[in-house]
Amino acid sequence: MAHSFFDDPTMLAPPRTVQVRFDGGAYVLRSPEPLKPYARCIGEWLEHWAVATPDTVALAERDAAGGWRKLTYAQLREAVGRIAQSLIGLHLPPGRPVVVLSDNSVDHALLMLASMHVGRPVCTVSSAYCRLTKDYTKIQGILHTLGPALVYASDATVYGPPLASAALGVVTVFSQGADAHPGALSFDSLTRTAESPAVKQAFDAIQPDDHAKYLLTSGSTGHPKVVINTHRMLCANQQMIAQAWRFLEHEKPVVLDWLPWSHTFGGNHNLNLVLRNGGTLYIDEGRPAPGLVEKSVKNLLEVKPTLYFNVPRGFDMLLPYLEQDEALAREFFARLRMVFYAGAALAQSSWERLEAVARKVRDEPVWFTTSWGSTETSPAITSAHWKLERAGCIGLPLPGMELKFIPNGEKLELRVRGVSVFPGYRNAPALTTQAFDEEGYYRIGDAGFLVDEARPERGVAFNGRVAEDFKLSSGTWVSVGTLRLRVVSALAPLVQDAVIAGHDRGEVGVLLFASPAAKDLPPAELAERTRAALSALRSEGGGSSQTPTRALWLAEPPSADAGEITDKGYINQGAVLRRRAAEVEALYAASPDARVIRA
Repeated sequence: MAHSFFDDPTMLAPPRTVQVRFDGGAYVLRSPEPLKPYARCIGEWLEHWAVATPDTVALAERDAAGGWRKLTYAQLREAVGRIAQSLIGLHLPPGRPVVVLSDNSVDHALLMLASMHVGRPVCTVSSAYCRLTKDYTKIQGILHTLGPALVYASDATVYGPPLASAALGVVTVFSQGADAHPGALSFDSLTRTAESPAVKQAFDAIQPDDHAKYLLTSGSTGHPKVVINTHRMLCANQQMIAQAWRFLEHEKPVVLDWLPWSHTFGGNHNLNLVLRNGGTLYIDEGRPAPGLVEKSVKNLLEVKPTLYFNVPRGFDMLLPYLEQDEALAREFFARLRMVFYAGAALAQSSWERLEAVARKVRDEPVWFTTSWGSTETSPAITSAHWKLERAGCIGLPLPGMELKFIPNGEKLELRVRGVSVFPGYRNAPALTTQAFDEEGYYRIGDAGFLVDEARPERGVAFNGRVAEDFKLSSGTWVSVGTLRLRVVSALAPLVQDAVIAGHDRGEVGVLLFASPAAKDLPPAELAERTRAALSALRSEGGGSSQTPTRALWLAEPPSADAGEITDKGYINQGAVLRRRAAEVEALYAASPDARVIRA
């Protein structure tokens, strides 16, 4: 079975690429397969499946009793039509989006799909701006930048105060507690209006290049930028994925997913993949965090997904459960066609642990794979649509995409051009101009290289962020992405993540976030194991740029509120270094700090 799946061209597209070389060491990769026709707009998927498979469950979430609230495609289409009619009836000002402040839910999905169904763009904002802080300055700025026509949130108790502080004076909708928020509408009230021909008229008027969504960048370099996602971008990107993952034509995906719709991984890649292919999405209320990962474990046992998506941190938190409970592992892997990671690079140690668990509970290998892209590319640029031997490869360009490699210092900078690349940032022409080069390639800011120079069809290896890299005082470049993975693997399973320090200093140092396994160790043993790991890295070679000489374990976990960890679960290196400047100074202090471990 495993052999036939990986080698069957009706299940996976064979790895192929065209390489065009230029003077100076630059080159372009593109797929030899042309992009096939794709939907005009997001709503065409819903219209199709509501007729073709009306009784298939489309969306599900936990209800108050602990069961699952489920909506079939027919029920989903009916509810979307009613809400779309209500939106038309509100006579909202044109050109202004519907903004969602809360986490993934069925109500959230209904409003999002209804808005796009009648040509109204939607912007889901990370709930962290409201839930994790009492300082509403950021959310106020975001809301005034977006200029919404309507704002929705799940619970007025949680989201009412930050929304009121923004004083927008727009239509406000809550699923719970609307009565306690002056002037607010209940979400249920939007579902009571019968659909009229006006909905179809608005739906038929949507053009592929109309704005479907606005997504905010993480804001790691300043105020978040508003990325335009058109219907064409989103629909074309799903067609690209379908041409690589051909099994989707034969197998309806069943997905359990926590990844937030405020980001492109969860909101575009995963949600749209389910909708485009008539699958089922179970909304996971769990998270890769202590006290919440247990909910994901329970849901995995019940749902038994066929495709599973997560970020590396999510897999690292799930692994101890799978390793300690063979029955759970057996259920988790029972129906899995694919395990997919993205959002950050996966440590090879995590890859090997996942494969070891899978080997114990099933005969055929599980397909571990990944993709690479960004908010501005909606999101997938590359896909590893073949069996990978190890972590690190991000695949090959999908049909309709061009990937250009340009020498930049010690690295090859990646730039991208294609039908699913965004037209620009909303109301920011200067930023838009800066984002593209003179040939129209988007400057994504990442670096990469060919896994095998002689055989480009073997794929591209990710090589970190161009801007994250820095020089030591010797003038030697430090590849942060590469070194971070080596440190995490060397200290597995003790480290949750690592931050690389040493800008303009003589040696590389690391700040370490402890995993639960590290917290159970006596300090002396943790220090000894850290020294041993640093020594092992030195013995592997690589010179000063890949050999940390000192480490410091951080007592406080990464703070999402401070921007140290994003909703997707990866570490923002720059934010940690700025916020933990005192720890960086301690790492390099002339008078030895007792917390610093030297190799």
